[in-house]
Amino acid sequence: MTDLENMTMDANDLYRDQNYTDRKTGTIRVLTPVNSAGDDDTSRPTVFLGHAQMMTAAGPMPLSFEIEGKNLVEAVENYAVAARQAVDQAIEEIKEMQRQASSQIVMPGSGGAPSGGIQMP
Repeated sequence: MTDLENMTMDANDLYRDQNYTDRKTGTIRVLTPVNSAGDDDTSRPTVFLGHAQMMTAAGPMPLSFEIEGKNLVEAVENYAVAARQAVDQAIEEIKEMQRQASSQIVMPGSGGAPSGGIQMP
């Protein structure tokens, strides 16, 4: 839970947020550092974030990932590599969740729950 009375923005860590999309593959979010007056802060690097969706059996899963680049041209060129890494990471996380879920299955009479839960007369 957030303490609303103490919620403040850091005036030394502000960014201007712009979005670019090809309307097919995904979106690149460009976070340009600015000072408290809203002027570009060239002492900090611009941050490029990619956004896409991966289709799963449960429906679309949103993906967000950082993209290497010094400018928008480089971010566009590096989008596919960063997206592939995000997909691979998401697949590994899904597999790990499946492994954890399968290891939590309790069989009747295995000691994890009362003998099966269903009692026959």
